[in-house]
Amino acid sequence: MPHPLPRLRLATTPAAARTLPQPPAETGIVHLGLGNFHRAHQAVHTATALRHTDGPWGILGVASHSATVARAMRDQEMAYTVVEISPDDTRVTVPAVHTGALVATEQPDHLLDALAAPATAVITLTVTEHGYTFSPRTGGLDLDAPAVQADLRGDTPPRTTIGQIVRGLQRRMRTHARPVTVLSCDNLVGNGAQTRRLVHEFTQALPAAERDDLTPWLASAATFPNSMVDRIVPATTDTYRHAAATHLGVRDTVPVPAEPFSMWVMEDHFAAGRPRWENGGALFTDDVEPYELLKLRLLNGTHSLIAYLGALDGRETIPDATARPFIAEAARAVLHDDYLPTLTVPADIDPDHYIGQLFDRWANTALGHRTRQVGSDGSVKLRQRVPEPALFHLRAGRMPHHLALTVAAYLCCVAPRPGFSPGPHATAMADPARETLATITGRSATASGPPFVEAVLDSGLLGDGLSDHPDFAARVSELIDLIVRHGPAAAAADAAGTLRTPVHP
Repeated sequence: MPHPLPRLRLATTPAAARTLPQPPAETGIVHLGLGNFHRAHQAVHTATALRHTDGPWGILGVASHSATVARAMRDQEMAYTVVEISPDDTRVTVPAVHTGALVATEQPDHLLDALAAPATAVITLTVTEHGYTFSPRTGGLDLDAPAVQADLRGDTPPRTTIGQIVRGLQRRMRTHARPVTVLSCDNLVGNGAQTRRLVHEFTQALPAAERDDLTPWLASAATFPNSMVDRIVPATTDTYRHAAATHLGVRDTVPVPAEPFSMWVMEDHFAAGRPRWENGGALFTDDVEPYELLKLRLLNGTHSLIAYLGALDGRETIPDATARPFIAEAARAVLHDDYLPTLTVPADIDPDHYIGQLFDRWANTALGHRTRQVGSDGSVKLRQRVPEPALFHLRAGRMPHHLALTVAAYLCCVAPRPGFSPGPHATAMADPARETLATITGRSATASGPPFVEAVLDSGLLGDGLSDHPDFAARVSELIDLIVRHGPAAAAADAAGTLRTPVHP
């Protein structure tokens, strides 16, 4: 039986919902990571910018391996909906700024050709922190990873993001050598500088002839600006498909939900031009780091604590978790006491207004961001958020109780003690370090108490510095014990100083 609604396509899109009257005819941007965040953030900012200026700035979207979104977008003539939702309103728009969608594992040569195309001026990335294949301990390229080794040999199409970029740039240099910008839009400290370093490390590991050929060209023709991106974008569910259908009268299989808030800050260091993103709401600055740290710590760091405490408390969504008074109080404490003192707030940001916005965003019940989604990949995320602020306080002789609570809640979620069940939402969190943590947990000598936390810190999970502070490991261990014995509310009370009962392992 045919579906009662027509499929979303350009011809079936109501004119009022289109950001652009017509999609761009030419591709100027190749984007790696065709997920929800890109489609609700960079694509939206680009479409909005192109309402005010012309240019060949269509986006070719590249999914790494999953074909679901790419195929749906091709079936829908590159159209999809962005469902901006809040408790008071729902707004549905169609950016229609993509010129194509492909899957890297299915079309590897097409990807390399696109990266090398003379018209490609900007390569953007949202592949998550995990997608850069760097070593958690050193922060450098993981040269021991089998996928990296295969990409260096060049005996198969490149599989890693860094391998794809370098091989694409290598093809570019050999065909026409036009300059290009590589713009990371992931939550990494100094994401542009880190991407440049990883590209350089990959290049230096190539055979001498390739290395010596590519290195000087990269130095002169490729730029890697730093950027900061900020928008809460949950996973797609039938709720958002229904919202798109209700508002536009069409059937979209891959709508993107998003909060109304969106922010993008970049260094204006582009080698071959760029869209006028400032007309789409982006901010350009000579120093992205203060904005980046503000977001990584106040938003992302606090968000992680809410997710882990919420999951342990049986809360499915971030709004459900934030509605719990003990979680909201813990969030305010980690934000004000542990994170904010470590920051230099940009002059154009009112911290009180920014923090108020954060709590309004986390309380957006219409959005329903899941704790399992926010809590996933914590072994990569927390390394960007916790160590430096924690060391800032520890070196000054202060215990950052709520950063210790963040680590304790994370470990209870993804490396629970034998016999302790963290609940279904924590169990559903994906984490590349689960196997490593399970090995540490399973060792009889480190199954509980400070030795377990010390072993985790010694593993390099949170860098190297925290392993020099056994008092921090002991505090994390105390809070783990409270979570296991009495629940997350008791641990949060102890971190706040309202509960100071002796804890015995």
